[in-house]
Parts: sequence; structure tokens; C-alpha cells
Amino acid sequence: MTKIVNDPEEFPKDSLAGFTEIYGDYVQPVHGGVVRAAASPESEVALVVGGGSGHYPAFAGWVGPGIAHGSVCGNIFASPSASQARSVIRAADNGAGTLMMFGNYAGDVLHFGQAAEQLRAEGYDIRIVEITDDIASGTAENHLQRRGIAGDFPVVKVVGAACAEGRSIDEVEAIARHVNDRTRSLGVAFSGCTLPGATEPLFTVDEGTFGLGLGIHGEPGIATEKLGTADELAELLVSKILEEEPARGVGGYDGRVAVLVNGLGATKYEELFLLYGRIARLLREANVEIVSPVVDEQVTSLDMAGVSLTLTFLDEELEKYWVAPADTPAFRSGAVESRGGAKREVSAEAEEAIKAGAPESAKQAERIAELLAELEKTARAAEHDLGKMDSIAGDGDHGQGMVLGSTAAAESALQSVAGGVGARTLLARAGAAWSEGAGGTAGALWGGALARVGNGLSDEEAVDDTAIIAAVIGGAASIQEMGGAVVGDKTMVDATVPFAQALEESEGQTLAVAWDVAAEAAEKAAADTASFAAKKGRARTHGGKSVGTPDPGATSFAMLMRTIADHLE
Repeated sequence: MTKIVNDPEEFPKDSLAGFTEIYGDYVQPVHGGVVRAAASPESEVALVVGGGSGHYPAFAGWVGPGIAHGSVCGNIFASPSASQARSVIRAADNGAGTLMMFGNYAGDVLHFGQAAEQLRAEGYDIRIVEITDDIASGTAENHLQRRGIAGDFPVVKVVGAACAEGRSIDEVEAIARHVNDRTRSLGVAFSGCTLPGATEPLFTVDEGTFGLGLGIHGEPGIATEKLGTADELAELLVSKILEEEPARGVGGYDGRVAVLVNGLGATKYEELFLLYGRIARLLREANVEIVSPVVDEQVTSLDMAGVSLTLTFLDEELEKYWVAPADTPAFRSGAVESRGGAKREVSAEAEEAIKAGAPESAKQAERIAELLAELEKTARAAEHDLGKMDSIAGDGDHGQGMVLGSTAAAESALQSVAGGVGARTLLARAGAAWSEGAGGTAGALWGGALARVGNGLSDEEAVDDTAIIAAVIGGAASIQEMGGAVVGDKTMVDATVPFAQALEESEGQTLAVAWDVAAEAAEKAAADTASFAAKKGRARTHGGKSVGTPDPGATSFAMLMRTIADHLE
């Protein structure tokens, strides 16, 4: 259990503040994360990494000479927002382009992708490479669809060294894709982790067993295995990964590998050392030569007890970058040039000016702000239940994310009302706040949906019920467009589609009546998701475990639509 906590909702921010105090000679804080404290050469491609908090040293611990130039830091187990990513990239970019790298998770893909599009429009050269090392989360034939776990470290280490050598943005991107293709990981969990402020873990592991194929966001393993000896565990990990060993003599691979034995947060180093000894023996027996092994905690999951093995199948170029010097808070090797010198100049993010709307629209905005405040109340009341629902086959943070997002949106709405904004602007600002406050996939989807609804309203006049219904239908459609899910995938879309369809069929009804009918449709559809398995998102890797439990995203959507229905006049 995470015991050193003030406000659980502020835990990531408070932790990051302490980190920057300790390592101020390495990093400096910016909105959304950290960047190097010292300036980098203008010709150097910037490497920006990131994801949710709770994984230290990933990702902020890798910022420094030889590895990353910046890290975007989201909430616990939740992807950072697009605005956070933009801020860090702007501060980290050296003028030669920026490569963004993160584990392949839907929220990260959405938020970092949005940030890249926006920055490219500003003239930045932005590239993205997703890390997909986890063999438990997909087939070898479709390895680019897998998620990223501890393989994040060797991949980022190699790419950071290529940046430091002065390779071009095209070359760095190619190296990143190559090292990702050559990296494989598999992990096991002996116990679940506990979110800050929570009183019970996201999942439990029966005594004498372990979860095979864990996720680093508190997801349980995809299978339960009997816990035996260290030799047996080493055999399992090594044999599974070596099934995907490249052919010798092809592409420069001759049997040399980088090895990472990674602790997940609560496994003793002595246990890791013991396990490594058995892994090393097995690799030697397979005629595999180990290059500069790392036995450490590099990608954790709060206080999870567990371990993972990562192998990167090296060629001459990858080996050169794997052993290259680096100097960061969490990893040091070789001798690098002093991290002192000129300080990196970072500009503060400018606050967007609030423009007042017409009185009629401002009055409508006040009513929307009242409804957003009610959504926050509902989310807080349901936080525990949504978290438990999400922990069955996901990472257990959905309740927390809904609270963080709805709270940020409600607070933004109050500020907007104080500035006299119209309905369109209020929802645009509230959507951006929800996205940033919650992070994660749901944060991106809710934030985008609120902004889309706002696009259908006006700052110059109050709109009628017909226009509101059309705008809300557009907002619901955006959730499917952004997430790429369809009905039957067991996602929020299973509730949003019938909700929108009911609104479309409400011609001639008042807004209150139409919304009540649509909310009922969403509630029924959300409940029905209990009958089938997830086909998309993190829950997909856990197959039938989700059967019998409704989808948390669909459930929370239906809850909030019911709240609005109950407060419409």
C-alpha cells in the first residue's frame, strides 16, 4: 500500500515536485512534466518520453545526457493530456525535430497523437514511435499491436544514445523502429498494487501462484500459474522470449543480447539477483551472449511485487548505443560530458484570455456549469465502484480518472462563468480541462466530446433544444471517431451509440423528455455489456475475465447521462 500520501488526487504532482527538488541539476519542471536542466546542442534531435505516473524510474528518471530530453508525466496509470505533451515538447525541442516514445496504450496514442498534429501545424518536426515489447499482449505476427512494458527502457536508452551522437531525425526514427522490433519482454506478478489513498489492491494473487503476463498499470496477468522455484521461473521467462529470437546471421544479429531483469516495485534486489543468475545460465546454454546486463527497477507499477525479463537482440549498431554513456537520475553508465553549462531556457505557457459571450449565451453557459458540477458529484459517489469494475480486466483507475476529469471540468466551468463566457467557449475550456485533469483514454474521449458539443453551440446567442440535441449527438459520435471502437467491443461506445440513436429519434420531444429516454437506452446498453468479453483496450488481453462485469466506461457514461436527465427541467 502507498502510505505516504496527503491528497491522493495530488499525489503525482506532489511526487514530481519532490523529484525536481532532488534532481534539479538534471531536470527542471515545466507544465506537464520535466525537461533537461541544461541546454542541448541545436543540432540534436530531442527525445521526449512519457506516460502515466506510478512507474518510476519511467519516465522522468531517464531525463539526462545520453537518454531523454524531456518526460511528460500524467496521473497515476493515466496518459498525460495533449496540452501537457505539447508543453514538454516545446520546452525540449532543440530545433532538429522531436521523437516521442511511449508504451502502446490507447490513451497515450490519442493524447500524444493530438499533440503531434497540433505541433506540426506550428512548424515542429514531430515523429512518434510506440513501444510494443510485451509478448503476452499479442501475437508475434502482430507485435506492433502489443503494449509496452519494461522494454521501454532499453528501447529509449538506445534511441537516446543515437540522439546524442547527432543522428538526424529520420535516422533516429528508423533506429527507434528497429530497436523496438528487436525487443521482447514478459513479466509475472506475485501481488497487485494499490493506488494512492486506496485501501485494497487493484487485484490479488492467490497464495502459491503468480499472474503471467502482467500489465504495468495494475492489470492482472492473463493467466495464473503455480509458483515454483527460481529456476522454473527463469526457464519460463527465457523460453517464452527465445521463441521469438531472430535467425542468427540475419540483419546483423549473431546471438548477442541486452538483458534487463526488472523489478515491479516491491520485489527485493536479492531476489532479482538470484533470478538473473539462473537467466544468465540458461542464456549461455542457448549460446546467447549477454551484453552489459541491467538488474534493477526501471519500469515499476507502484508497490506491485513482480518481475519481468526483457531481451533486446543486438546488432553492431544497437550494441554501440546500448553501451553508450548516459547520466540520468535513475541510470548512469560510462562517462558523459558534464551536465552543467548553459541552462535550458524554458518559456512559461501563456494563459488563454477569456472572452465574454453575449448575455443570452452566458446564461446558458451558467446552466451548463451547474450540470457539470452535478457530474462531478456523481463521479465522486461512484469512484470506488467504477474502480472495482475496472480492476476485473483493466487497470482499476477508471473511477479515479472520472473524478479527476469531472472535477477539472467543473472547476474550469466555474472560472469561465466568472468571466462571462458563452456556452461554446465554456464547453471548449471544460473539455480541455477534463482531458488534462483525467488523462488516459477516457479523459481524451470525454474532453473531445465536450469540445465537440461546444462546437454546436454559440457564444453569440442561446440555442434551442433542437440545436442542443444535434450538438450532443455530435459529441457522442466523436467518442466513436476518436477511439475507433464499435458496438460490441465492450467500451464506452456501447452506451454512447444507443444514447445518440435515441436522441436522433426524439423529434418533437422536449430536451428533458428526449434526454430521459436516451439515458435509459444508455443504462440498458451499459448493463448488457456484462454478457460479452472485451475486444478492445487493456481489457482485451484478459479475454473472458471481463464476462459478467459491465464495461466501466459504458457504465460511467450512462451514470452521467442519467444525472443530466435528472437535472433537466
